[in-house]
Amino acid sequence: MWWFQQGLSILPSALVIWSSASFLLPYITAVLLSHVDPLVPYISDTGTTPPERCLFGVMLNITAALGIATMYVRYKQVSALNPEEPKILRLNAIGVVLGMISCFGLCIIANFQKSTLFALHVTGAVLTFGIGAIYILIQTILSYKMQPGIHGKDIFVIRLTIVLWCFLSIVSMFVSSMTLYSGFCGTGLVQKLHWNPQEKCYAVHIMSTVSEWSLAFSFVSFFLTYIRDFQKISLRTEALLHGHNLYHIHQQLIADEQGVLITGST
Repeated sequence: MWWFQQGLSILPSALVIWSSASFLLPYITAVLLSHVDPLVPYISDTGTTPPERCLFGVMLNITAALGIATMYVRYKQVSALNPEEPKILRLNAIGVVLGMISCFGLCIIANFQKSTLFALHVTGAVLTFGIGAIYILIQTILSYKMQPGIHGKDIFVIRLTIVLWCFLSIVSMFVSSMTLYSGFCGTGLVQKLHWNPQEKCYAVHIMSTVSEWSLAFSFVSFFLTYIRDFQKISLRTEALLHGHNLYHIHQQLIADEQGVLITGST
């Protein structure tokens, strides 16, 4: 059995691979078509011009769906392993809600481009990266609380390192983006896809784009740490027949429907 066939490890594996492809394939397409500069453009700029815009939107929506599924399974796993720990259960519930909000923000980014609806696009980015950063922080805290019985110390250290990487990227991106769009560097930068190294604030632009890519892959790296945990999860379905045969079940369903109709008519 391959490693990705163990338990539900295929879920975070698919999320990591697909999310990475969602960033890289539109970037490669945009560079080959000369729609953006090869040297570290904004991730959203690689999905601004057709045809890569369609690819960017579709792939990010699928990434959001995979993220929701992964976060929900993680929520159920933590709840099952700590049934009598109210603090952990409460923190786990808060985490999954924030995770769902983060995935919703990713859908906003996928469907509303920066060049057309900048305010809405920024809102999606804040929900995705800002709320998402809090989600991975909560999961890191849960890893700390569940060691050493459930989690090894090495997993906690790795996740803590990724959290620090994530928050440093957020600070760097926030400072550079505020400088870039404050008016000090000029106007019309939202629609600007090509930069000259001799231009004013080019270094600030590069700092902002590098921070964005760094932040995106810190999220990817965090979900990579879920693979070992998900190898311990198995999915099982159970079919229950409420009767001796299918004919009996069919007759029972008809009787139930007639009872509902009669009750509703009275």
